Amino acid sequence: MWFPKTTSNSSIRAGNGQRKGNSIVAVAIDKDKYSQHALKWAVEHLLTRGQTVVLIHVNHKSGGGPDHEKKIRDLFLTFHCFCTRKDVQCIDVILEGTNIAKALAEYASENAIEYLVLGASSRHGFIRFKTSDVPSSVMKVAPDFCTIYVISKGKISSAKKSLKAAPFVSPLHEQIQEKSNNANSFVSIAPNNNNNNNNNHSFQSRAPEKPPEKPRMMPEKLESFRSPFTRPGRAENAKLLELQDLDTDISFVGNARQSTDRMSLGNYYDLDIGITDRNRDDFSSSSFESRASSASQNMDDGDNEMKMLKMELVRKMGLYTVDCNEASAAKQKEGLQQWRMEEQKRLLEEAREAGEKEKAKSQATMEKAEASKRIMELESRRVVAEMKALTTDDEDPDSKFEYKKYTIEEIEEATEFFAQSRKIGEGGYGPVFKGMLSQTVVAIKVLRPDAAQGRSQFQREVEVLSCMRHPNMVLLLGACPEYGCLIYEYMGNGSLEDRLLRRGNTPPLSWQIRFKIASEIATGILFLHQTKPEPIVHRDLKPGNILLDENFVSKISDVGLARLLPPSVTGDMTQYRMTSAAGTLCYIDPEYQQTGMLGVKSDVYSLGIMLLQLITARPAMGLSHHVQNAIDDGTFGKMLDPCVTDWPQDEALGFAKLALQCAELRRKDRPDLGNVVLPELARLRDFGEESMPP
Repeated sequence: MWFPKTTSNSSIRAGNGQRKGNSIVAVAIDKDKYSQHALKWAVEHLLTRGQTVVLIHVNHKSGGGPDHEKKIRDLFLTFHCFCTRKDVQCIDVILEGTNIAKALAEYASENAIEYLVLGASSRHGFIRFKTSDVPSSVMKVAPDFCTIYVISKGKISSAKKSLKAAPFVSPLHEQIQEKSNNANSFVSIAPNNNNNNNNNHSFQSRAPEKPPEKPRMMPEKLESFRSPFTRPGRAENAKLLELQDLDTDISFVGNARQSTDRMSLGNYYDLDIGITDRNRDDFSSSSFESRASSASQNMDDGDNEMKMLKMELVRKMGLYTVDCNEASAAKQKEGLQQWRMEEQKRLLEEAREAGEKEKAKSQATMEKAEASKRIMELESRRVVAEMKALTTDDEDPDSKFEYKKYTIEEIEEATEFFAQSRKIGEGGYGPVFKGMLSQTVVAIKVLRPDAAQGRSQFQREVEVLSCMRHPNMVLLLGACPEYGCLIYEYMGNGSLEDRLLRRGNTPPLSWQIRFKIASEIATGILFLHQTKPEPIVHRDLKPGNILLDENFVSKISDVGLARLLPPSVTGDMTQYRMTSAAGTLCYIDPEYQQTGMLGVKSDVYSLGIMLLQLITARPAMGLSHHVQNAIDDGTFGKMLDPCVTDWPQDEALGFAKLALQCAELRRKDRPDLGNVVLPELARLRDFGEESMPP
């Protein structure tokens, strides 16, 4: 049966009147204030002076050493102080077990505990037993003859009433009766009159076998009695001498300091009061009565002296407490002053750092404004220069560049009037035909009439290719400016895109050739970036613009979108703003596409995507994301082109990681082409050449 939480204390007192005097009352204790509330409530509502309470502590920590045992002893010592002050005897019980509720319930069942009092858990008023809601668990598993009270802040939080009486007499009654006998016994002291020269006295404290009916006038040997100052302690055979309760109301004390209402004089063993045998004829009745009266007077004097000592101890402990409080307050004041000084120092330091940051920010703003001003000036100069160049081109577009000019008739004859059988490719610029000019096989790119910005791309390609020669740049042999025709050297193995996709059922490229192609592409790009006096950014690097000759030597083509950068803005950290982005989707630098800021690392991004395609032969869309996930998941081998069966796993993984670095979204995170990328690709190329069969 459950009591509601609104159960009043008056109803419990009414019930106490019906409680049997020999009922066993137990209190579960732990090291918190809720256990103290529980014991205080039990003493005030379930116990009377002189009765005995069972203090139960569940040790749920296995093992432990002397320090742990001392903590448990100190725990019980706190509750002993309160019991002594309230004139209540106590029995200490330590249970071992990880399930606190189960241990309490089993002990109550085995020892016929009729009343069990627990403190409320700290989460909602219950005692903290290191587990969740111990009181509720105890109520569920406790025997039905045990009444359980859960106390919170001196009031009943919840309760469970017993359904029947205990089925047997508790084995604790004998121990309780023994403690009551010990508490009601007294000490008899008599002089030792036997023939001993040192006149020492020996004492013995022992419980009488039965209460004396009346004093004997002339005993052959006086019986010895147990001292009222001794009572059972924690050890089985040791006795702890304790003082009686003070008149002052001293509450519980913590484990960190000594109690001021109880003085422990140590563990005393039983003291024998040795009484020498004497004949009855040696003492008269009046002599015996006189000695008994003297002994009683000595006991009263001893009690008074003990009370005086206790009062003096309380006074000194009070003074000691005051001194400790004053010292603690002084220490706290000193610590507070130290904290204030440190806080002021910290605030000053933060203010200084904030000032320096503001100063640096202001300086950076000024520098940025100066840089913007310089860029605007350069942009203005560039526009003027381009206007002048366009004017010059209109007057004589071919006067600045030297290249062989072909007539349209020669080109028509070489391509059989642009026959479809001669067509070998198609690009955004226009179709590409294979032909024969000057006894040389050539590739002829023809500008479509409807090509957007075709004329400017034609001029840019003539401008770039006619002024440079490099083994990894396609060779411009001539042009027909009137009809927008460009004549290149013929590349027998087509584009890199055709070979990766194996168009025309061509055999797959070996990993050695792929490593070599990667190194050659990087070499050609670096050549463009190092062009003097103005570096060139290709802006349209992709496998379709990488051509392969008969020996699989790769060459960069389609420089129609290439852009000349002013020398002052070619550094890695400075970009050149374009009004519109150009290039092929999936290969365009994301920062260039969003901001229009063009730099040499824009080509590094395109190179990274091409390098990933070289080893995977997969489309460029989302390729870097898929490769990174495969590396993280440990499935990178599945990403490699399955047409090649002998991939060197370690080298291929290093190749892929380098490509991912080149394809970083932020330009500042990409490696330098000349100092980082090209040396690593050259090393992999050399590794592949060493692995090629002779």
